[in-house]
Amino acid sequence: MTEKFVFIKEVHLNNNCPICYNSDGLHLTIKQKTVENSFYKAITADIKYDMVCKTCNSTIYPVNWTDDIERVFEYHKKAFTPQTPTTHLKKVSRLAIFSGIIVAICIVAILIYTGL
Repeated sequence: MTEKFVFIKEVHLNNNCPICYNSDGLHLTIKQKTVENSFYKAITADIKYDMVCKTCNSTIYPVNWTDDIERVFEYHKKAFTPQTPTTHLKKVSRLAIFSGIIVAICIVAILIYTGL
């Protein structure tokens, strides 16, 4: 089973970086978690937000955020609409479900036919 975060959106922020104080380098990246195995592929409701300053190449953690950065983050968080959580069954799982239904019907038909 593989779990990974898929890139959804990147937003350039005009706020000052709390580390290098440059106003051109802050970027907020939004990613959504997907889970895939041999039976299904699912998009989950888990969202990951990463803030990076591309000028000083450092990750900006929420501990270092200023009030302005936090307000802008909350705005973009509310403005962002994630993909709806879905589950897509693959061929193998559809075949297994269909085979199980056929076997159950056959067992019921045999029990009815023999009178048990």
